Amino acid sequence: MATKKTGSAARIRVGIGGWDFEPWRGTFYPEGLAHKRELEFASRAVTSIEVNGTFYRTQKPETFAKWHDETPEDFVFSLKAPRYATNRRVLAEAGDSIERFFESGVLELKDKLGPINWQFAPTKHFDPEDFESFLKLLPATVEGRAIRHVVEVRHESFVDAAFVALVRKYGVAVVVAGDSKYPQIADVTAPFVYARIMGTTEKQKTGYPKAALDRWSARAQEWAAGGAPDDLPTVGGPAEKSAARDVYLYVISGYKAANPAAAMALIKRLDEPA
Repeated sequence: MATKKTGSAARIRVGIGGWDFEPWRGTFYPEGLAHKRELEFASRAVTSIEVNGTFYRTQKPETFAKWHDETPEDFVFSLKAPRYATNRRVLAEAGDSIERFFESGVLELKDKLGPINWQFAPTKHFDPEDFESFLKLLPATVEGRAIRHVVEVRHESFVDAAFVALVRKYGVAVVVAGDSKYPQIADVTAPFVYARIMGTTEKQKTGYPKAALDRWSARAQEWAAGGAPDDLPTVGGPAEKSAARDVYLYVISGYKAANPAAAMALIKRLDEPA
């Protein structure tokens, strides 16, 4: 299974959140598969995984190196940044937490290090001055490696053209919180798009009905081609047209047991000839 390519450089990566989930055993994972081989299996069924564990605790360099070695060459991990950086009253004071995160061994993932998701609490309000101070702390490169940043904001106060202009100024993406209770800000603000879709249900074998899977597949292809879907809400002005743009689309939350099936159904659609 190849990662979907569009144009000369763009990639559409479709994945799930994590890989250690008991209800996937015997459904997504074959019966009897050793737990230590679940990452190996999952990384060959989807093309990216968003790691949630890094949000709660610091991982060891050897852990990141192990993840790198157990996954295919073209696989990519996105990482949830530590909550100590985002769950604070004054974001401008997050510098030490951000530095510690990047010193924890994340670069052991090498070329498999994808975007860093800075997730904020639903109670966190938009404070333009403080939020810009936070964005200034996010490193564009670490030890010569370019770093992609995405912010996941979940309070209605961020539905503001000033917020979109601010993140666009720094080339930081905004999570497209698809099919969720959170504000959906689908403005393209970076050289890549990061979507987390959360609408899977138990009644659908593949989590989503066919029509919804078709819509998300079409949206991903529109983003990758440098455009933007016309059926998702935006807040600021249109993004500058791009020749090609990487897309990271994760099937998250919802009815989690069905998320791998939904991700694989999307990959199948994206792999079909145009």
